Amino acid sequence: MATERFFQQVSLPEQKHYDHGIIFPVVLTPNTNIYSNLTEEEKVCSFKEAIKAEKQWLESLVDKCGVILFRGFPVKSPSDFNDVVEAFEFPELEYVSGLATRTKVVGRVYTANECPPEIRVPFHHEMAYIRDSPSKLFFFCELEPGKGGQTPIVLSHIVYDKMKEKYPEFVADLEEHGVKIIVIMKDDNDLSNVGGRGWKSAYMTNDKNVAEERAAKQDAKLEWMEGNAVKFSTGPLPAFRFDKNNQRKTWFNNIAFTKTGPPNGRNADDYTYIELGYDAVVPDEAQKECLKIMDEECVVIPWKNGDVMLVNNLMVLHSRQPLLKPPRRVLASLCK
Repeated sequence: MATERFFQQVSLPEQKHYDHGIIFPVVLTPNTNIYSNLTEEEKVCSFKEAIKAEKQWLESLVDKCGVILFRGFPVKSPSDFNDVVEAFEFPELEYVSGLATRTKVVGRVYTANECPPEIRVPFHHEMAYIRDSPSKLFFFCELEPGKGGQTPIVLSHIVYDKMKEKYPEFVADLEEHGVKIIVIMKDDNDLSNVGGRGWKSAYMTNDKNVAEERAAKQDAKLEWMEGNAVKFSTGPLPAFRFDKNNQRKTWFNNIAFTKTGPPNGRNADDYTYIELGYDAVVPDEAQKECLKIMDEECVVIPWKNGDVMLVNNLMVLHSRQPLLKPPRRVLASLCK
């Protein structure tokens, strides 16, 4: 078995166990029989080689269970993390039209959402508001939080099943009509807001025509507003996805992340809204129930220095808890 060669699977009290042998998340640590006799430099190389050797097994694991947490491996710097990402050989996703403000650190490594750390980032699938969302995400804990600042995760099919049970008519509406996303983007980044990335940064240009062209490639439309702000709109998009590997539907939308729009008559200090595909407003009670389900079903594992988390973005929603005591530095990488 692959785990006997390079990895060993361990249990943590926060994990959840589901039918069909799904452990959420899977936690892998170094096989002590191998790693205990290696130098620090050899350990770094060994981890990368282990990923390459067991890539097929690791991919099947994350496609079955949704998340793998690698703990106890010699990943200490952004460069180490970049090496881990590259060892998996997933194609890189260019971060065009993403709402979170990020800064490139090295290679394929970026900061996570740069909004104030004391602000909670609600549950979401990364970039679910565009056609080509990332399929995989990596997170790396360079500095573990003093208190708070964790990254809760929840299986999206659980949310779908519970919402369908609680609000069958609403879910049927979503199934039939999909959702529309409306985002108000300012000229420049607003670091005070979870989704406050400016259009110049989002489309990597100061040219409005170029921005429109890049948005159109993702089936999005830009409408210019006063003050050089722009209204980004896309959809209707499917509110759910079908997980072929596991033969189930997933709750692939950002209803929990957005305001139940529309933004008509609002100003550019408001940001992200969601509507049903036929321009109807999402019921407040449905959004509240969705948030409640996510909070009840999520797993929260405290970060430790050197942790690397591989997330199947098509199966799993993630969020960020408010940081109560610094420091905290968690980096990210997005893959096609």
